[in-house]
Amino acid sequence: MELVTVPAGRVTLSDRRTERRWSVDVAAFELAPFPVTQAAYARVTGEWPSAARGEELPVESVSWWDAVRFCDALSRSEGLTPAYRVDDGGEGVTWDRSADGYRLPTEAEWEHACRAGTTGPRYGDLDEIAWHRGNSGERVHEVGGRKPNAWGLHDMLGNVWDWCWDQYDPEVYGSYRVLRGGGWYDERWSCRASVRRRSHPTFHTDDVGFRVARSVAAH
Repeated sequence: MELVTVPAGRVTLSDRRTERRWSVDVAAFELAPFPVTQAAYARVTGEWPSAARGEELPVESVSWWDAVRFCDALSRSEGLTPAYRVDDGGEGVTWDRSADGYRLPTEAEWEHACRAGTTGPRYGDLDEIAWHRGNSGERVHEVGGRKPNAWGLHDMLGNVWDWCWDQYDPEVYGSYRVLRGGGWYDERWSCRASVRRRSHPTFHTDDVGFRVARSVAAH
């Protein structure tokens, strides 16, 4: 799968609910320039779970667990070491950070990649870079139809939300995982680099998808 190398950097994340801000150093890594498409998902899993059907539409209606299993299946199909080990009971997962396989980006990696060196709420004019409620016709669109950011990453904002690896706030929300980026049905406010959303890892809906990453150091 084609990936873009994201340079190392430092990113400051924020949470409106708690008014907390924290900075994270991000090592160089690789990230897919587009969300996983339905065709790519079907090639690896044999499944078409999405509510809207189209080979170049982003796969949606996939849970966090679906995304984790896809990453491992894609890794195995390319002869790479899977990044995740799912417990026998299917309720826990361990990330092997030394593995060279595909994985979900961390929340800090995602925001660093989304910003691509910018400091504002977005990396460009929203109508030019994202499908959102104001211009999407209230439907999902094929990947890559809007302008990329400076690092060649498309649809970081809008179209479908991206699952990230991280738990949102384990002490308050338990196993809930982070979603980033906004989707085709979201208002302009939600399509910003800093916006955090949370959902249960078994949740799936028609504006949530994911993109894959790989760790550079493990190559």
